[in-house]
Amino acid sequence: MKITVIGTGYVGLVSGACLAEVGNDVLCLDLDLEKIRVLEAGGIPIYEPGLQDMVQRNVAAGRLHFTTDVARAVRHGTIQFIAVGTPPDEDGSADMQYVLTAARSIGRLMTDYKVVVDKSTVPVGTADKVHEAIADELGQRGVQTPFAVVSNPEFLKEGAAVEDFMRPDRIIVGASDEHAISLMRALYAPFQRNRERLIVTDARSAELTKYAANAMLATRISFMNELANLAEKLGADIEMVRQGMGSDPRIGYHFLYPGCGYGGSCFPKDVKALIKTAAGAGDVDLKVLMAVEAANSAQKHVLGRRIKQRLGDDLTGRHLALWGLAFKPNTDDMREAPSLELLTDLLAAGATVAAYDPAAMHEAQRVLGNEPRVRYAQSPNDALDCADALVIVTEWKEFRSPDFELIKERLKQPLIVDGRNLYDPALVRGMGFDYLAIGR
Repeated sequence: MKITVIGTGYVGLVSGACLAEVGNDVLCLDLDLEKIRVLEAGGIPIYEPGLQDMVQRNVAAGRLHFTTDVARAVRHGTIQFIAVGTPPDEDGSADMQYVLTAARSIGRLMTDYKVVVDKSTVPVGTADKVHEAIADELGQRGVQTPFAVVSNPEFLKEGAAVEDFMRPDRIIVGASDEHAISLMRALYAPFQRNRERLIVTDARSAELTKYAANAMLATRISFMNELANLAEKLGADIEMVRQGMGSDPRIGYHFLYPGCGYGGSCFPKDVKALIKTAAGAGDVDLKVLMAVEAANSAQKHVLGRRIKQRLGDDLTGRHLALWGLAFKPNTDDMREAPSLELLTDLLAAGATVAAYDPAAMHEAQRVLGNEPRVRYAQSPNDALDCADALVIVTEWKEFRSPDFELIKERLKQPLIVDGRNLYDPALVRGMGFDYLAIGR
């Protein structure tokens, strides 16, 4: 099939590369000239394991192309994926300008049947608005070219996006046009050869499914964070509680890990957007999700508070080692990262920081700007020198089994503040560390 993907961010680039991998002829459009230059030169503008090799392989095979030419992109694909950003607006709602601009471009330039697929995470009712935008453009041209709009939300985890696309748990297709549904079935057939994973719904249900799924996962995280804070007060171990809860098959173990708050491009934005959607749908208050958001905002300050409890509210003259900057491992994404709130708290209290992250250093520098109180270390151990404490914010694999004797040797004092519960408290404390974890 000939496919166009509008947008080359996490969703668009992964989708385009994976669709090309199974033999489709894919053209990816982006108006960012620098992004396209990087892609055409064999690089990728994001960090995602396995993606660069896949992009290079399919470019070399002639199945994956890139362009800034909107007309060419619209001409190319019978199926047109819209995978542009939907950033939060000032009121927390999703900003739909890029989605609707893409839709209008398709309507303005299309000359044959198109299936326009909303791949971006979008509010309920977006498919209707996309349909109206395309129909309006066709009306202004005085033509009646047929088209269909499909909601096909992505369920890709950053850091495992390629695997998630190639081996999906489910594929949601929200549509009413039977021809469009048949094309989507054919498109996704290579990704579900051992069993049927495609679920057909109406467009609004598909749109809500994406928000509901992310909101549920965010709820589990905030719930565990609140339980962890309670466990500390009661003298319980949240890890033992987690194991006991997770062993119940009705609950399971996924997303039951307490920590220093969730971040990223999805959970914070989608929870806010769903709350806003509900409020606009007739004054429906999603009280549980409001509490989830409030709990997460508070949790991002837990590490800063722990540090001040040990070192004092005034951190002037104190130097801290920070392991992890990205909001999660296997990505360079700094959006809504807990590290940013922690750095704000530490710097406001007068501290200086040496930070290390395997992938997010460049992005952190871009986000933080020229902040002289933050040094970017060359390695985890390099960050430790003369630090008053080691603070762990992101659970990268390389942090899981460190040389504790070396850590103790380089730190001014044996203090570890662990925001991801990476270590066995008894083991670390037995080695002479003051070990502060979450709920343990």
